[in-house]
Parts: sequence; C-alpha cells; structure tokens
Amino acid sequence: MSDYSALDRLLHGMALGPLAEMMHDIERGRFLKKAPADSGKHVFVTGLARAGTTILMREIHATGAFGSLTYADMPFVLAPNSWAKLSKRGQKTGKRAERAHGDGIEVDFQSPEALDEVYWRVFDGKSYLHAGHLAPHRPDAEVMAGYRDLVRLILLKTGKTRYLCKNNNNILRLGPLARAFPGADILVPVRDPLQHARSLLDQHKRFLTADAFTQRYMTWLGHHEFGATHRPFRFGAPVTGDPMGIDYWLALWIAAHQAMLAVEETLSNIRFIPSEAISGDPVLWRMIARRLEIQAGPLKEIRAPRVTDIGPHDAGMAAKARALHARLMDRSRLKLA
Repeated sequence: MSDYSALDRLLHGMALGPLAEMMHDIERGRFLKKAPADSGKHVFVTGLARAGTTILMREIHATGAFGSLTYADMPFVLAPNSWAKLSKRGQKTGKRAERAHGDGIEVDFQSPEALDEVYWRVFDGKSYLHAGHLAPHRPDAEVMAGYRDLVRLILLKTGKTRYLCKNNNNILRLGPLARAFPGADILVPVRDPLQHARSLLDQHKRFLTADAFTQRYMTWLGHHEFGATHRPFRFGAPVTGDPMGIDYWLALWIAAHQAMLAVEETLSNIRFIPSEAISGDPVLWRMIARRLEIQAGPLKEIRAPRVTDIGPHDAGMAAKARALHARLMDRSRLKLA
C-alpha cells in the first residue's frame, strides 16, 4: 500500500467511506433487475485468520465455477458493475506481487479477496463493531436480504451463477449466514492450534508498525485480526492477556473454535476442514470437491503450512486446545465422509 498515490488514497477513503452507501444505491437501481436469480449453491470460506482460508478460497476459485469480488473491484466493492464500466482494472491482470502478510501468496487485479465485509460494516456495523472488540453479529432480515442482492450483483458482473466468498469475520455471523443460505456450503479451515497461535502472533508483530493509511485501509475493510488495529472477537467472556505473548492468541483460538463448534453441531451446511491435511491428501481434496460439485484437478496453490518453533506457552491451555482440535477433526470426518 506504500505505492498508493495521494489520489489513490483519497479515492479509497471516499469510496469505502462516505460514498459507499450512495454508490451501492446507484448500483442497485441500475443493475439489480438484470442480476441473475440466486441459485443458492454458493461457497463461504471462513475461520480465524491464518487458518488457511485465503489459500483454500483461491484453490476453489481457480476451478472457474464461481464469481467473487477481486482486487479489480476496489475501491467501489459495493458497486462492482458500475465500477467495471468506469475502470479498466477488470480487463487486465496487473502486476503480480506478494501481499502485505509476507506469506508467499501473490495477488493481482484478478485475485479474489475478502472484500464483502464492507457491506456488513456500512449497513450494520453498529451491531457488532465495538471500540475494543467485535461481537457476534445477528443481522436482521432486511440486512440479510440486502446482502443477497449484493451477491446477485457480483454474479451479474462476473457472469457466474455461484458465489465464492472468503471472510474471516463471518465466524461472527456463522449461524445466521448458514440459515440464510441453506443450499450453500460453509467451509471452516482448522489449523493446529499452537502453530496457528504462533502465526497470529507473528502477523500481529508484523502489522503493529503499519503506517496510518494501512491502518485506515484495514479498518475500512473490517480487518481487525491483528496489528495496530487489532480488536479481538469476543464470544462470551473477553480474552485477556498480552497480545505480544502466544498464550493470548491460543486463548483466542480456543474461544473462537468453541463458538464455531457450538453452531456447527446444529447446522448441516457448515464443515470443518483440516488445513494441514489437504496438501498431502488428494483423497481429502476430492471429497471436498465432490461436496462442492466442482472438478478436483491437481492442487495449484495449497501447500503444507510452515512449521515454526512455538516457544514458551501455557501447557494446560495447549492441552485444552489440542483436545478441542481433536473434536473438530472428528466433526470434519463425520461431515466429509
């Protein structure tokens, strides 16, 4: 983001801020009647950040069966058809570069990304975005209907009938989303808790020194997972401790996955996916593909996550996390069989 010009920064600030709702209203007026009916057979990838959500979403998107928001839709993500007529980004790939996370994932204009959180922030942000945390989100029927319309507008722009979304904040609205889209598949990658906590800690440190524009950019997109703009998910009692220590992130992992498990056990279209296993188990990838009704070609991007030294941590908390992880894997096998 350091290469954004002053004009780019101004445009993003306006498009993702005061102009967002107005542009969406214009988009609806111009294009909603032309949008395809909702097939309902969509895929939502969600989970705690650093679980492998992005790489799984990209692998699914590469099949060509789905329409998604991409970097070409920035910054008018709530008006994809209107912006496509004004911008030339959608007509070209652009320069491919590693994203800010430093994790080897390269992106260009055509790369799908977690951008539809802007809708929830603009139209219902007061319900779940709080000064010090993000709370469970229960959008009402009107807000959910508006989101369905956005999905249809994205499908109109992409020429597809199925929508693919990756949004980590959807764990806050996991139940309402699953019930609103009963024909969709909601995939929740699950990573080894200690490795996952270490990855979150590393990213937190990496983004602590983000410049002012990057912080505003992350806030506009609703990304508060780590770094200078960190606001933890709060399911019940708040997670306490020092974010500069791994135990804080391990506690966050436990709280988030306990909450997701409680929802998953009551809804048939939510499935936990073992992140580490996909890269080395072609049978698992074929099982996922069969569930999604897509072709299970050779994996293009999914790879085994890097194993990092964890360092000192609370042994009791680690044991609790491992036990929960084992239970999540049992649920995964049950629903993918």
